This record gives sequence, structure tokens and C-alpha cells, in this order.
Amino acid sequence: MSYSGGSEGVTGAGAPRLMDQVRARMRLKHYSLRTERAYAAWIRRFIVANDKRHPRDMGAVEVERFLSSLAVEGQVAAGTQNQALSALLFLYREVLGVELPWMETIVRAKRPQRVPVVLSRDEVTRLLTLMEGTRALMASLLYGSGLRLMECVRLRVKDVDFSRHEICVRDGKGGKDRHVPLPARLNGALAQQVERVRVIHEQDLAAGHGAVWLPNALARKYRSASRELGWQYVFPATGLSRDPRGSECRRHHVDESSLQRAVRAARLRAGIVKPATCHTLRHSFATHLLESGHDIRTIQELLGHKDVTTTQIYTHVLNRGGLGVLSPLDQ
Repeated sequence: MSYSGGSEGVTGAGAPRLMDQVRARMRLKHYSLRTERAYAAWIRRFIVANDKRHPRDMGAVEVERFLSSLAVEGQVAAGTQNQALSALLFLYREVLGVELPWMETIVRAKRPQRVPVVLSRDEVTRLLTLMEGTRALMASLLYGSGLRLMECVRLRVKDVDFSRHEICVRDGKGGKDRHVPLPARLNGALAQQVERVRVIHEQDLAAGHGAVWLPNALARKYRSASRELGWQYVFPATGLSRDPRGSECRRHHVDESSLQRAVRAARLRAGIVKPATCHTLRHSFATHLLESGHDIRTIQELLGHKDVTTTQIYTHVLNRGGLGVLSPLDQ
């Protein structure tokens, strides 16, 4: 049995289409579309790297060789190799029903210990000042609330609580919810953005649209929820698009790449030489809270870190801990 790379299927006598099985299983387990696409890409790459043989005819030896080649020849990052491993384990365990033995001989990609890039308060001010409109508001939320990029673009109207001055981050990294502060100086701009969403939503409803994508089985459980204002994205796309997993035409959230481009353009205009990205604003949020004397456990909770050791990396940025000494040259 061999893999037909052009059609994404597995051909053979009565053989089902493998990639269709993979996608169906991931949707059953409520995997995100991003994860589905990433896993499917790694599975195709694995099959092609092994002369298009069916994964059922291969096993731990081929998986080990493929993952080791990523580290040795491809020189990929540790996170990239781990994602490929997760995709192949999903394929064998969840789709083919095969439990691969623990692979001891895999050459692991090295995970370098790096401190995050952090902007000073002045640099953050210069960066945000050179941004305009919705992108400026989104970037301000990344810094002012410590949101991740995708948490910002996926924000729903119902999760912004103006009375309590907080934002509820739903289904963040690791599937966890958390509350983060809503900066008071953003109240007005964010309220205006929600009003714009209301107008756009009313126009969509009048045109026979207005339904938004809902996670998991909420669309079936609450049939009218997708057309309610509370479920609409705070930062909607400029136009309607067809759902890649179905045929319904909906208004999705804004493409995150537009914010990434806007941050980069503002950084260059501000003359900031640090390789700052959207995530740098989140790093700066945590570091500046530490500088202000806030407890690291509180910052851990605000960032949504599973372990406080992840949050402790910001103490190195502040030169605390083992590096918190005064140089003898300065003495």
C-alpha cells in the first residue's frame, strides 16, 4: 500500500483515505484548525520521506529515523521536533490504533536557554504611539493585559467586562481560562470598538448572515448563540469568509498577520533595533510588573503559565537572582 501525495490519500485495495481519517479524528477531539493543519502537514512529510509507504507498514524505526533527521539534517528547533513527534504519535495512537514503543534512540534537537526580548517603557510608548486605529488598540492590549497574539484576535465581546475592568481569556494555552486586567485608559477605545462590532453585526444580520463560529458543540447546544452580539469577535475581519470545515459563510476574526506587520512597521519607524514582535509586548508586560514590585505568583496567574519556573525567566531579564550583584567596576 502506498501514499498518493498529490491527492493526500492512501491508495490501495479498499483502503480508506488516511488524511480524511486523521482530520475526522482530530475534529472529534476538538483540535483547532491550526493544529489540524500542522499535524496533517507533518504526517504527509513523514510519508513522503519514507517513499510514500503507508504508515501502517512502518513503525518506531521509521519514526525515530525521521525525527532524528529533522534534528541532524534539518537542524530544526526543539519545539518543531516535538510538534512532529506529537503529530506522528497522534497518527499511530488515535488513527491506526498502534502504540509505538518509547523511542530512546531519537536524536533530540537542543532547546537553547534564552532570555526574552523586552522593551523599555520608553520603547513601548514610542512603538504604540506610531500605531493607529484597531491595530494600535490590539497592540495596547498585548502590553496592557499580557495577552498572547491569538488570545487577542480571538477575543469575544462577552468576555470584556467594563464594570469590573477585566478581560476573561477563554481556552488559552493548555485549554485554561484566566482573568487579566483591562487597562482603564483603554476603556473608551475598546467601548468604541465594541460599538463598531454592534453596527457590523446588525448589518450582517440584515444581509442574512451574522452567525459566528462557536467552539466544540456549542452551536448545536445553543442554536441561537452564534447570532448573538456577545459571541462576536471584538476584532472582526473586514469581510465574510467561508468556513474551511463547512459551507457556511461567516465573519471570522481579523488575520493575526496584519497585527504582526503593523508592529514590525512601527518598530522600524521608532528606530527600535531590538527584534521585537507581538510577543515581546507580553514579555514587557511581565517584566514591567516585576519592576513595579508585583509578586511573581500573581504574574504567573496573569500570564497563564502552568509552572512558576516559566515565569521566573523574567527575573533574569531584571538581573535578579544570581546576576543581581553590583559589578566591581561600578564599585
